[in-house]
Amino acid sequence: MAKYKIAWLPGDGIGIEVLEAAKIVLDKLKLDAEYIHGDIGWEFWCKEGDAFPQRTIDLLKNVNAAMFGAITSKPIKEAEAELIPGLRGKGLIYRSPIVRMRQQFDLYNCLRPCKGYPGNPLNYKENIDLVVFRENTEDLYCGVEFSPVPPELAETLLRISKPFIAFKDFGRDQYAISCKINTRKGSERIVRAAFDFAKKFNRKKVTIVHKANVVRATDGLFLETAKEVAMNYPGIEVDDANIDAMTMWLLKNPFNYDVLVAPNLYGDIISDLCAQMVGGLGFGCSGNIGEKLAVFEPTHGSAPKYAGQYKVNPIATILAAKMMLDWLGEKEMGTKLENATAAVIKEGKIRTYDMGGNSKTLDMAKAIADKL
Repeated sequence: MAKYKIAWLPGDGIGIEVLEAAKIVLDKLKLDAEYIHGDIGWEFWCKEGDAFPQRTIDLLKNVNAAMFGAITSKPIKEAEAELIPGLRGKGLIYRSPIVRMRQQFDLYNCLRPCKGYPGNPLNYKENIDLVVFRENTEDLYCGVEFSPVPPELAETLLRISKPFIAFKDFGRDQYAISCKINTRKGSERIVRAAFDFAKKFNRKKVTIVHKANVVRATDGLFLETAKEVAMNYPGIEVDDANIDAMTMWLLKNPFNYDVLVAPNLYGDIISDLCAQMVGGLGFGCSGNIGEKLAVFEPTHGSAPKYAGQYKVNPIATILAAKMMLDWLGEKEMGTKLENATAAVIKEGKIRTYDMGGNSKTLDMAKAIADKL
């Protein structure tokens, strides 16, 4: 019997190809694991009306970790079941399976390291080493949305919210509402995760990202809670910044920052910015981490226009595999994998199209495997 059970969730488009690349390096490392395929993504929405089938949910209840490729998500009009043969009349609405997964398994910690490896021609500046902690289950991604707005909600808002009077003359189908929900518990645990990481790895500073000067209730709660948590870590410098200013200051001097922690939406934004500074989404790895399960993935999407071409950069997924190895306690393997990846980047002989070369997805994986 294998030491680990790993759920293998390719998803859509290039997700299939980058997971194939990750499997090459994991096999070379001889990780003692059973890889169990799981169905997820747009294909299963179109076939079954469920992008995250119950059989995949059941699989995730019985594994040590999961590797996830990418899924296709479409705007609401394209994703309505009425537009898909076989699903008409069933009243189904598409929801992102990765968002559902994060919420169902309480994968509250979205950990996104952004590290510039020497020799990468896409580095914004050499030696950038930032880590983003993104709250992963709340905020504007909580899934509480209304379009059209139910009459009881419209009436309640008109009664209790003066600014909403501006919308009193609109019909309920002329506006939409997405609820931003932050809790003290959710805020506390993601901020604590950021400070614990900083303490464990001798990071000097944690920056709290918010917009509490305008979004006073929800972001105010996040900032207030974060400052309370920070008081328990006197050896770590702490500051805070508005999300809009943060994007400017990160570009001006990324070396002023170290660990960043943010609510869901802002964390998503700044992690993509940080990923671009170290090479783009082809280098952006991510872990969705809970108390009992962790799911690792590249931060890029399914890129349907490139599907089947085996041209995209698999390094983000390979670095996500490195994160998985660390999570499993196989830190020696994780270090070997990162060092091999860094060596191939620095050598510069194998480069995918985004790096200015013409190497294929699996060429990169095989080159890294050869360094192990």
